[in-house]
Amino acid sequence: MKQARAHVARLELSAAQVAVLDGQAHTARALWNLLHEYFTFRQARFATLKECDEAIRAARREIDWMGQLPAQAAQAVLKTYRQAWVNFFNPDHPAKRPTFKARFRSRPAVDVPQARDLQIKRVNRRWGAVNLPKVGRVRFRWTKGLPGVTKAGPAGRITGARLVKDACGWQIVFRTETMADPLMDTHPGPAVGIDRGITVALALSDQTTREHGPWLTGGEREHLRRLEKKSARQRAAQTSGQRTSHRLGRTYDQMARLRATAKRRAVNWQHQTTTELADTFSVVVVEDLKITTMVRSAKGTIEQPGRNVAQKVGLNRAITGEAWGRTVTLLEYKTRDRGGLVAKVPAPGTSQTCHRCGHRDAASRHGTRFSCANPVCGWTGHADTNAAINIRNAAGTVVSGRGDLGAARSAKRQPPRAA
Repeated sequence: MKQARAHVARLELSAAQVAVLDGQAHTARALWNLLHEYFTFRQARFATLKECDEAIRAARREIDWMGQLPAQAAQAVLKTYRQAWVNFFNPDHPAKRPTFKARFRSRPAVDVPQARDLQIKRVNRRWGAVNLPKVGRVRFRWTKGLPGVTKAGPAGRITGARLVKDACGWQIVFRTETMADPLMDTHPGPAVGIDRGITVALALSDQTTREHGPWLTGGEREHLRRLEKKSARQRAAQTSGQRTSHRLGRTYDQMARLRATAKRRAVNWQHQTTTELADTFSVVVVEDLKITTMVRSAKGTIEQPGRNVAQKVGLNRAITGEAWGRTVTLLEYKTRDRGGLVAKVPAPGTSQTCHRCGHRDAASRHGTRFSCANPVCGWTGHADTNAAINIRNAAGTVVSGRGDLGAARSAKRQPPRAA
C-alpha cells in the first residue's frame, strides 16, 4: 500500500538564487491570475486542459517575463488551478471558490513536479544537495533519511517537490511515496483520552500532561512588542490611501520573522509530542471540537453589542496559538502508520462530569481544580485530567474514527485513504 508524505527542509541560497526564485514565484502567481481571468471573465470555464496548455505555450512565446517560470512549473500551476475548481464543485470538499492571488497576501511557491530534475544527493551529516530548475545546485538542511536517496533511508521514492517561501526564507517540500503493509498488526499499546486546553496544553487520562513554555523568549516578546508599537506610529504618520513606506515594510518583515519563528517552534513541539503519543498508545480519543465556532468574534452588532469583548479576543488568540486542529491532524496519520487510530467523541459535558460517579454539575469545576458536587462521591483532582478520563470512557460513542475501542484491539490496520 502506497503512502504519500511530505518532508520540509530549509534551503541555503545566495542572494542571486533568492532573486531567481522570487521572480519564478511572482510569475507563477501572475499565471494563476491570468488563468482565473480566462476562466471567469471570458466564460471559458469548460475549456479543456489541452486548450489551456496551448494558451500557456503561446503566452510563454509572446511574453518575455513568462519565461522566468520553468515549463513544468507552469503546467503544475494549470493542474492546480483546474483541481481547485474540481474541489469547489465537490459538495464533500471544504474548498472555497478560486480567487485572484494578491501580491502581498499569497504565499510565494514554485512547483517542481518531476523528481528526475532534482538529482538529490547527501553531502555530509548535516547537508544535502538538490538541483532546482533555472537556479542550479542548492544545499538543503538534512534532518532525516529520504526514500530512495540513501541506503539507510526508508524504502520508496521521491515523486516531486515544491518550493515555498515564508518569513524566514525559502524551503523545499519533498513529496515522498513509501510502501506500507496493510496487514500489519494493530498497535499493542493502551488507549488514552486527551483533553486539549490552554493552561495545560495536553492532559492525558493516565494523569500525565504534555506542556510547553512560551514560543518566544522574553527578549523576543519584548522585541515584538516594540515593533508592534513602532508599526502603529508609522501607520499613524501615513496619509490615508498612501502606499506603504519602505520603513513600515521593513518593520512588518521583522514582525513576520519573529512570528514565523514562534510557529516553527510550536510545530516542532507538536511533531515531537504527537510522535511520542503515537508510539505509546494504540487508541487516542479526543473531543470533536468545532474550533472555528469557538473562536468566533464576540463583538456582536450595533443593535446587540457583545459583552466582555476584550476577554474573548484574548481567549480566541490563546486557542488559535495552541493549534488544536493541527495536533489532531498529526496524531491521525502517525497513529494510522503505527496500526492505531484516533477517535473523536462528543465534547459537551466532558469537563463538568465526574468520571467516578457520573454526576454532572457546572459548579464542580473551579479553574483547573475539579471537586465533585455529589456529596456521596466528593472526588477531587485536576479538572483537565478528569475531562481526559471522561473522553476516554466515551470512546464507545465516537462520532468519527475507524472503529471503537474494542474493535481497535482486534481489527487489522486499514489502508490509508487516497489523497
